Amino acid sequence: MKSLEELKAIREKMQGQVGFRDEGDDGIRVVVGMATCGIAAGARPVLTTLSDKVQEKGLDKVKVVQTGCIGLCKYEPIVEVIEPGKEKVTYVHMTPDKAIEIIDKHLVRGQVVSEYTLDMK
Repeated sequence: MKSLEELKAIREKMQGQVGFRDEGDDGIRVVVGMATCGIAAGARPVLTTLSDKVQEKGLDKVKVVQTGCIGLCKYEPIVEVIEPGKEKVTYVHMTPDKAIEIIDKHLVRGQVVSEYTLDMK
């Protein structure tokens, strides 16, 4: 990066890929733990996969956001799906392939993939 314009271009590109928390939003939030433990466990490719696939599928009501420490380091990478009016679903030990499955089954078809959830571990 050599200029402020390059930094602005990178920022604009990333804002299109990763949404920001909006408490007034009635859509689905997919929260990826991106603290040091999550990143070390492989959260960055999971976040990238989720962001890319949500955009590819045109899931306008789904926001992929990142957060810091979720507090369950041994289960990283962690992805939480928060839907209005429903209980939060916490997916653990995520991979990019599992993320694709979560998108297809949970976000598109509404079926929780229970074998990847914290409750089943």
